[in-house]
Amino acid sequence: MLVNNLAPVPLDPPIVIDAAYYARLEGLAMGAMQRAPELATRLLDEIERAEILPSGAVPETIVNIGSEVTFRDDAAGCIQTVKLVLPGDADISRHQISVLTPVGVALIGLSEGASIWWITPDNEVRELTVQKVQNHS
Repeated sequence: MLVNNLAPVPLDPPIVIDAAYYARLEGLAMGAMQRAPELATRLLDEIERAEILPSGAVPETIVNIGSEVTFRDDAAGCIQTVKLVLPGDADISRHQISVLTPVGVALIGLSEGASIWWITPDNEVRELTVQKVQNHS
């Protein structure tokens, strides 16, 4: 796959989506199609390629809605910890990011150690790597 016809980008890693959130994520993506078509399309693509598992079968090392995720921006070398939430619960001051953001779409369904390419709002291609996932019951 090529991004901006400049450099090859590796295939995206496998992801797992919690069946409890599948329909909600699909609805969010469809609802965002008018105002953010590229982001909505990326989320739909992620949902389509994901393995869908019942809530109890999703491993603790998978990024899910409600997960606290520590990841590294490989280009910048910075490490961040955020909580992945639904759009209505997003609060950047509390490090709660929406699944309907470029980073949120990149993170959903990844496992610890996985890396993925994502595009920033400034159209910069970046790679992030999940270092730790904490799922709170």
